[in-house]
Amino acid sequence: MKLNVEREQAALAQMTVRELRQRYAKVFGDATRTGNKVWLTRRILWRLQADAEGDLTERARQRAAELAHDADLRLSAPRVRTSDRTATPVAVTAPVTAPSDHRLPMVGTVLTRTYKGRPLRVLVREDGFEWQGERYPSLSAVAKAITGTHTNGFLFFKLNGQGARP
Repeated sequence: MKLNVEREQAALAQMTVRELRQRYAKVFGDATRTGNKVWLTRRILWRLQADAEGDLTERARQRAAELAHDADLRLSAPRVRTSDRTATPVAVTAPVTAPSDHRLPMVGTVLTRTYKGRPLRVLVREDGFEWQGERYPSLSAVAKAITGTHTNGFLFFKLNGQGARP
């Protein structure tokens, strides 16, 4: 028997969700609780086409079972309880260690530079940088404090990938 997919799809599109559930139960031999009309239509069409044109081979079924054996499969998303929706979100914090930038010299190094005729000395600290007794989170923040405009700190202090230039 040849299945006319377009005709079946048109007929399913005209059905209500209740009628689709009844058709699903008839085609699959099992009831469903879903009310998703698109999903029901697709599943019914798939089963009708598989019945009419042939289903997966036994070898394909075995391979699919092998692949699915180790996977944690979920057919639907977990339901959210109403108590979970109204609960205040809790922030979980953990210490984050930023990767050390390979362009920076070792902690304790003093970066020196002359800017507009005055010498600058910036100490590299474990938690940032220190200039004139104040701490800054980045070299760019130090450069901005010195120049008054946003400046790339690595370029301002003439640092390349190996540390300060001679």
